[in-house]
Amino acid sequence: MDIYSLVKFASVKGASDLHLVAYSLPVMRVEGSLQPIADSHVLTPDDIDNAFRQLAAAEEISHFEEHLELDFGRTIPNIGRIRCNVSKQRGTSSLTIRLVPSAIPSIDDLGLPEVCKDLALKPRGLVVVSGPTGSGKSTTLSAMINYLNTMESRRVVTIEDPIEYIYSNEKCLITQRELGGDTHSFTAALKYVLRQDPDVILVGEMRDYETAAAVFTVAETGHLVLTTGHATSAEQAVERIIDLFPSHERPLAQARLASFIIAILCQALVPKAEKAGRVAAVEVMLSCPAIRNTIREGRIYQLPNAMITQGRTGMIMLDHALVRLYKKGAINYESMLAICNDPEEIAKLISKV
Repeated sequence: MDIYSLVKFASVKGASDLHLVAYSLPVMRVEGSLQPIADSHVLTPDDIDNAFRQLAAAEEISHFEEHLELDFGRTIPNIGRIRCNVSKQRGTSSLTIRLVPSAIPSIDDLGLPEVCKDLALKPRGLVVVSGPTGSGKSTTLSAMINYLNTMESRRVVTIEDPIEYIYSNEKCLITQRELGGDTHSFTAALKYVLRQDPDVILVGEMRDYETAAAVFTVAETGHLVLTTGHATSAEQAVERIIDLFPSHERPLAQARLASFIIAILCQALVPKAEKAGRVAAVEVMLSCPAIRNTIREGRIYQLPNAMITQGRTGMIMLDHALVRLYKKGAINYESMLAICNDPEEIAKLISKV
């Protein structure tokens, strides 16, 4: 099997992901929906192993054989960047390929809130972009970095797993470090990042205590830190960050987070109502005295109320953002209900329209 031809086919069809699983047809994800490639053949375990070996370097193959898990990235001529994950299932290899657009979309192209531009230019603090897998978190951060790259002269260091979008140096000087090839872990890279004279640091994900502790330390030193999470609301995102710390450290973690958090964006991609594609619905939590006090005192469950009462500052709940898109005709009612956090709240908001 020629994996490059298959990836090119998926790219032409506008797929975001390509899934190769033994004893199944190759499957693409197009606009959020899975579509088998009917003209292909049912894949054998050897097909997937051969595809992996076509894409991976020798040291990556050795790493997978030892650890049975691997993330890696590649640039394919005339196609662009891909992000790959290979894992084992029922004794066979399974390969997932994320197709990364060659051009970095702008904040305006993505339909993101204008506040993303302001956040990209902040001198210091922590910005978390959260959402489920496949909701465009990395793309949002890339659009913010790219906006900064056109507006101000800053030193940017990214730590990614793996590298997706490739930046060119415009006004910024950007270095991109990839786990595995350039550094052993987020924690190791963050330990030395301050010696690289950064202004802005992008951390692919805060996934464990060590990384969270390192991110906190860097954010407290007066740098702008951008990272991602997998929560579906700002309240849940704060809870997950705090829960990364041991129980005896959580009160201090709350106080520290309250001191430097500047925004949490939680996004979901919703199918458009009348044409192909998806649109981003984004919950926005911004730092203000009420938000900082709520986090510092551990009253995380009160964050939604604080956000609603401070709505004039630009904050918005995800369900409110969905209703705005629905009122504009950008999404339909069924899609809104499928994505929302609280169907009853949606019904109340719609009744007020």
